[in-house]
Order: sequence, then structure tokens, then C-alpha cells
Amino acid sequence: MAPKKDKKKGDKKKGDAPDKGQALGEGGEMNVEALREKIAFMSAELDHEREERNYFQLERDKVNTFWEITKKELEDRKAELRNKDREMEELEERHQVEIKVYKQKVKHLLYEHQNNVSQLKEECERALKLQHEEHRQHEAESKKDKRSLKLELKELELAHEDAIRELKQARKAKCRENDKNVTKLRQQYEREVKELQQKYELKMKLLREDLELRRKVEILEIEERKNNHINELMKKHEKAFGEIKNYYNDITHNNLDLIRSLKEEVAEMKKKEISNEKLMFEIAQENKKLSEPLTRALKEVEKLRHELANYQKDKMSLQNAKSRLHVLETQLRDLTWEHEVLEQRFHHVEKERNELFEKFESTIYDVQQKSGFKNILLERKLQAINESLEKKESQLSEVIHAANLDPNLLGTVSKKLDDVLDAKNGAIKDLQYELARVTKAHNDVIRVYESKLTEFGNRACGTGCGVIFI
Repeated sequence: MAPKKDKKKGDKKKGDAPDKGQALGEGGEMNVEALREKIAFMSAELDHEREERNYFQLERDKVNTFWEITKKELEDRKAELRNKDREMEELEERHQVEIKVYKQKVKHLLYEHQNNVSQLKEECERALKLQHEEHRQHEAESKKDKRSLKLELKELELAHEDAIRELKQARKAKCRENDKNVTKLRQQYEREVKELQQKYELKMKLLREDLELRRKVEILEIEERKNNHINELMKKHEKAFGEIKNYYNDITHNNLDLIRSLKEEVAEMKKKEISNEKLMFEIAQENKKLSEPLTRALKEVEKLRHELANYQKDKMSLQNAKSRLHVLETQLRDLTWEHEVLEQRFHHVEKERNELFEKFESTIYDVQQKSGFKNILLERKLQAINESLEKKESQLSEVIHAANLDPNLLGTVSKKLDDVLDAKNGAIKDLQYELARVTKAHNDVIRVYESKLTEFGNRACGTGCGVIFI
């Protein structure tokens, strides 16, 4: 765009010289034609400069808009980058907190496992102690049975010795013929004794084996239950540990994936930021390049604008005069309409004023009569009360002087009279207050009446009403 402009300026300079020479050589008429051609040429050049000015202004606006948009995008990206950094820090802190919670839960699980194992050991030890106690009780019972059997055996031996002694005595009594029977009886008795002893020993052995077998079976059952319970607890703890481990592994993987994606986004944003900075630098350079021809064009436009200043001033003054005329015509119409409205309102208000004046005069007269009559009644009532009070006081003084009463009784009567007088004085004050209130109301009405008359433009008339002074 700039070279074309320079070329046109050169053409203009070249064409000005012949025009001036022609204007000087041919006289006044040729000077007018040259001026007309120059005006046409300047108008065309002015239009061209305006087009260029508009073009450069559009380009400048585009560059500024693009600059603002790019700057805003850069600030948004920086804000997003800061938000992402903050989110990464929060995720890292949350991850550390979750790891601490996970470790704390593992510690709690280990502690519970140790408590359960210790409780199982204590239960097994208590069960073994109970089994030992039961075994000792069975053994004591067996020993007791054995002692009872030994006692029975001793009793049998004693009975046997008694029988032998009896047999010996019988043998001495009978003869030696019974020796064989005695031998047989002895052998039979010894055989029975051995059978009984073998029988009870076998019974003791069987009982001991049975108790020992029962104790072993119960111990095995307790150990089996204990092992099963321990295995179940181990399985539950391993399952819970696996679930917690998987949960925190998933959280860790998700956090790592999120951190990786955020790092990629940060890298992309940095690349975009670098490219935006380069683009902004290029735009700034282009803006500098475009600013020089724009400055020249603006100077030319300013020069041409000065030449057309008088025309623009006249045109603006004509437009201003037309606009003022239009405004004045509008104001005249509005004022005419307002004048008609105000005249109608004035007639209406004047009519209301006359009606109110008539009503007000009658009302004031009635109020004045009522207040005057009431004032007269109150004055008469007050005068009558004062007269009765004076009579009562004179009668009281005569009675006191004539009766020569007791001073105490006289004080009591005086007190009662003072109370009566106070009550009467209170009534008098109330009546005076009522009189002042009525008088004030009357005076207020009179003043309002006079102010209204003054407001409506009439002087106070002689209605016979005036202010009352107490």
C-alpha cells in the first residue's frame, strides 16, 4: 500500500508544476479550471486517503483484537496452569494423607490380629487348665474308688481271717477230717480274692484309659477349633488386607495417571505459550511496520481536514440550527399543551376553592359558637366553685371559733378539708386545662382559615372571628 501512495504523491508533484504554469500562462479563466481540476484531484485523493485510513484502522483494530484475545488466552492458560499445579499439590497431599490412613489401618489390623491371637491363646490355656482340673478330679475320684475298694478288700480279709479262726476252732473241735475242706475253702477264697483283685484292677485300668482317651479327644477338639478359628481370622485379615491393598493401589494408579496427564497438559500449554509469544512478537513487528504508513496517512488526512474545515463548520452550524428549531417547536407544542392543562386545572381548583370557602365559613362560625358557649359554661362553673369554696371556708372558720374544738380533732378536720380542697383544686386545674385546649383548637382553626385564604389569594374577610387570648 505504501509504494502506491508514494507513486501517487510523485505523480501529484509532477502534475502540479504544469498546472501552475498553465494557470500562470492563460489568465483567470484557466486558473479557475485548474483550481477545479485540482479540487477534483484533491477530492479523489482525499477519498483514497480515507479508504486507506479506514483500511489501516480496521487492520489496527484486528491486530489489537487479536492481541487482546491472545493475551487473554495466555492469562487463561497461565491461570489453568496454576490451577493444575494447585490440583497436583492437593492430589499429592491427599495421596500422602491416604497413605498415612492406609498405614494406620494396617497397624490397627495387625494390632487386632495380635489381640485376637492372644485372646485365643488365653482361651486355649484356660480350656487346657479346665481339662487338667477335670482330669485331676477324675483321678481323685478314681483314687477314692481305689481306696474304697482297698477298704472292701481289707474287710474281706478280716472276714476271711475271722472265718479261718472260726474254722480253726471248728477244726480243733471236730478233727482232722475237715482239713481237706479247709484247704479247699482257703483255695477257693484265695481264688475269689485274686479274681476280685484282677477284676478291680482291670476296671481301674479301663477307667484310666477311658479318661485319658476322653482328655486327649477333648484336647484335640479344642486345638482343632482353635486352629479353625485362627485360620478363619487369618483368611479374613488377608482378605481385608488384599481389599485395602487393591483399593490403595487403584488410587495410586489413578493419581499417577492423573499426574501424568496433567504433566502432558502442562507441556502442551508451555508449547502453546511459546508459540503465542512468538506470534505476539510477529504481530508487534507487523504493527510497527503498519504504524508508519498509518501515521503518514493520518497526517495527510489532517491536512485535508483543515482545508474542509469551513465547509464542515457551516454544515454543522446549519444542522445545529435545524435541530434547535426542531427542539424549540417541540418545546412550544409541549408548553401550549401544558398551558391548556394548567388552565383547566386552575378553573377546577378555583371552583373547589369557592366551595371550600363557603363550607369553611359555616364550619368556623359553628365552631366559634360552640367554643364560646363552652367557655362561658366553664367560666360560670369555675366562678360558682370559687364562691362555694369561699362560703365553706367562712362557715368553717365560724364553726371552729364557736365550738372551741380539740386541737387534735381540729387537725383531723383541717386535714380532711385540705384533701377536699386539693380535689377541688385538681378539678379546677382540669377545667382550666380543658379551657386552654379548646381555646388553642379555636385559635388553630382561625390561623388555618387565614392561611388558606392567603394561599388562595384572598384577604381575610370580616366574619367576626378572631383569636381568643386567655
